[in-house]
Amino acid sequence: MGTGRKRRQSNYLVQGSILAAASIIVRLIGAVYRIPLTRILGDRGNSYYSCAFELYSMMLLISSYSLPLAVSKLVAARIGAGQRKNAQRIYKGAMVFAGIIGTVIAVITYLGADFFTGKILSTPESAMALKVIAPAIVLVAFIGVYRGYFQGMGTMMPTAVSQIIEQVVKTAVGLLAAYYMVRYGMKISAILGSEVWGAAYGAAGATFGVVAASLVTMLFLMWIWSLYRRVNRRAMAKDHTRKQESYKEVYRILFLTIVPVVLSTAVYNISGILDQGVFKNLMYANGFEAAMVDTQWGIFSGKFKVLTNIPIAIASAMAASTVPVLTRAMAEGATGIVKKRTDLSIRFTMILTIPCAAGFFALAAPVQQLLFHDSSELPAQLLRLGAVSVVFYSLSTLTNGILQGINRMRIPVRNAAISLVTHLAFLVLLLQVFHMDIKAVIWANIFFSLMMCILNGLAIRKHMGYRQEIRRTFVIPALSSAVMGIAVFLIYTGLMKLIKSNTVSVLIAIVLGALIYMCVLLLLKGVNEQELQNFPKGNLIARIAKKMHIL
Repeated sequence: MGTGRKRRQSNYLVQGSILAAASIIVRLIGAVYRIPLTRILGDRGNSYYSCAFELYSMMLLISSYSLPLAVSKLVAARIGAGQRKNAQRIYKGAMVFAGIIGTVIAVITYLGADFFTGKILSTPESAMALKVIAPAIVLVAFIGVYRGYFQGMGTMMPTAVSQIIEQVVKTAVGLLAAYYMVRYGMKISAILGSEVWGAAYGAAGATFGVVAASLVTMLFLMWIWSLYRRVNRRAMAKDHTRKQESYKEVYRILFLTIVPVVLSTAVYNISGILDQGVFKNLMYANGFEAAMVDTQWGIFSGKFKVLTNIPIAIASAMAASTVPVLTRAMAEGATGIVKKRTDLSIRFTMILTIPCAAGFFALAAPVQQLLFHDSSELPAQLLRLGAVSVVFYSLSTLTNGILQGINRMRIPVRNAAISLVTHLAFLVLLLQVFHMDIKAVIWANIFFSLMMCILNGLAIRKHMGYRQEIRRTFVIPALSSAVMGIAVFLIYTGLMKLIKSNTVSVLIAIVLGALIYMCVLLLLKGVNEQELQNFPKGNLIARIAKKMHIL
């Protein structure tokens, strides 16, 4: 029994690690993608692209963002009960649901593009980009059902591979289309006597990459599904469940599961759109020019958020893999497993994201110069200031998933709503009273994510009777990260004096920093050998640590 549980626990971390690794690869490709894209579009074009993409993301939240989580949760519960046929009915019902809701939201997005970009976000130049990206909403809805089904079956590989394919196609097509569309837009600008059209057409070209990527990804998942169909039929033939859920019941369950997830994710993620609307409208009201406002927002969305989203992807992946696992454990009444896996996922996320925050703080300016060839002070200031938000957003994202996994679907909605309202009030205060410009958005985001962490933590304690271990989860990783942060700053500074190369100095400092962090973490007993072996390449790290006599 004990061996079986250890095997399942190891498999849980392996599956989470697969998705986490894929998410990190995707975010790294995304970060690399934004470097040439920023050079093609400029900070102003970045603002137009980000405006369209934020609105598109919001429409995905309403239509399909919740589908992978909801489908995985429902499928996992039925697989855990041995009901393969009912799991198949969930898949078919979800496909119909995705087609209807995806089409409706895509049409609304296309027809309302001018209103959303011009009236709400005061960026009418983004309307063209939003219209181009609208068809992707339908495709992503179907993609979400495929991914959710495979995750509910306990395999993250199709999701992981499809995410990488999606990002690669988006990068290749998006950059190519943006490059040619900027040049076409510049010709339009010359005719009309307005300089905005190059950036506007370039943003539209970049969003076309999303449509192409979504189409390729859906075709890939359809192919994987066709390969899996024969295995699934054999499994269903062995299912002797007497009661099969009607499609009416399936749609009811889907609706009741999806709505709380939609509300929690929408409220949780709508802060980006509201931040943009509040920031731009108040800055314009205070007399600032559009060029300056768009440039500041372009730096925030195209540089700060791109970098900080990379480690946050770890938490998103852990949350995606945690929900079906916790749902199945709850269905089996295994509360001990629920608590153990909650502990593992939080510790794993903190051990990886806290040093990322420290690294951003220590190397903010060199990293901006390396990736974006930007030596101006504002991007580095924003990254230093907002580095801690990486930890808070990661933890709040993961705890959202934990609460959804234990069937407390409404709690993340309530917590996100409370955090959102107070966050917006705080943002207005910082903009109107303290005149902090774009830094106000950074502070408001830190406040929002911290509030979510506190409220979700209290809810988990109340409904699970669970308290997260503090010393090895937070204190030791924080101390190890502080040592690493000081070390990488000194290493970088010394190397710059010796070799005068920012690129080489940053890369060497990062590699040595990772080694220093792991050594200090092991010396302070932040992880033991058994826990380390559950991490990606954990066996190799454990062998090296033993040879160095730090484990």
